[in-house]
Amino acid sequence: MSRYWSELVAGLEPYVPGEQPQDTSFIKLNTNESPYPPSPAVAEIVHGFAADELRRYPDPESRELVAALADYHGVDRDEVFVGNGSDEVLAHAFLGLLQKPAPIRFPDISYSFYPVYCALYRIAFEAIALDSRLRVDVDAFCEPCGGVVLPNPNAPTGIALGLDALRRLLAAQRDVAVIVDEAYVDFGADSAVGLIGEFDNLLVVRTFSKSRSLAGLRLGYALGQAQLIEGLQRVKNSFNSYPIDRIACAAGVAAIGDEAYFRACRERIVASRERLAGELARLGFEVCPSHANFLFARHASAAAGEIYTGLRSAGILVRHFDQPRIDDYLRISIGSDADCDALIAVLEKILS
Repeated sequence: MSRYWSELVAGLEPYVPGEQPQDTSFIKLNTNESPYPPSPAVAEIVHGFAADELRRYPDPESRELVAALADYHGVDRDEVFVGNGSDEVLAHAFLGLLQKPAPIRFPDISYSFYPVYCALYRIAFEAIALDSRLRVDVDAFCEPCGGVVLPNPNAPTGIALGLDALRRLLAAQRDVAVIVDEAYVDFGADSAVGLIGEFDNLLVVRTFSKSRSLAGLRLGYALGQAQLIEGLQRVKNSFNSYPIDRIACAAGVAAIGDEAYFRACRERIVASRERLAGELARLGFEVCPSHANFLFARHASAAAGEIYTGLRSAGILVRHFDQPRIDDYLRISIGSDADCDALIAVLEKILS
């Protein structure tokens, strides 16, 4: 610890992302990246971008991208906020909407960045336990609090809530912000975007990283009524006026514009997910019902840590969370069919 650190920094336990090995021979099924490249329209933008444009600052309001997202989701332009990845958008939402006297609530098994944001911004929180089937009990989030954060589908379980449950939560928490993190919603869950007109306390956060295959570009956004979006804008313009660069903005517009490619890749991933779930069940795994681009599974007799080590030794990375209640589970990203076949082949050897 440096003597120059602030007291706050000294006490932080930063988020630890999934392993990103420099050895490209690994089959990476640990960070929920898409197995398919971005739209050809994105590639055309990136390859043809005029370097001379980079000497000028980008549009601080990212108006072209905001307009494309507003049109795509059927909302007004002042109901869209864009940021440098959904992690940044979430960070601004925690600071701008959730610093309240009462503790906020989110699931105890969920995206592990949430408690990190709380520590960074000194926000009190209550981690509400998932039920015995690792599902969110919405009623447990309906008591008075300082705000609610729910990933839907949840991570790392992949289990989704329906719109009726979300509507019940939003109605119960009219006086505080409810943030629905939809990083994985495109793989089969119901989006809450259609509830924005009904609930002025709803903020939906989304990303280009998963279903749009742009994890390396860092683009995220939020949708909500104008007064929530203005709060995020105030935070953003007190932190970084230019979070979206020119290339990212243009690539994001191109990705949104290629709906056919988006749907084709999504359908391939969903089909691979269902096939892999069946193969894992055949090998003795209990697999959570997933609406995401990953599976959360535990084996009936083999320890998750040992399976993880065996897979890694064979050149396949999955995610193992060594924490209470889920230390016997593995989270497995959906790769290409060839990746999934390789995974099953190695698992058959390990389990034999």
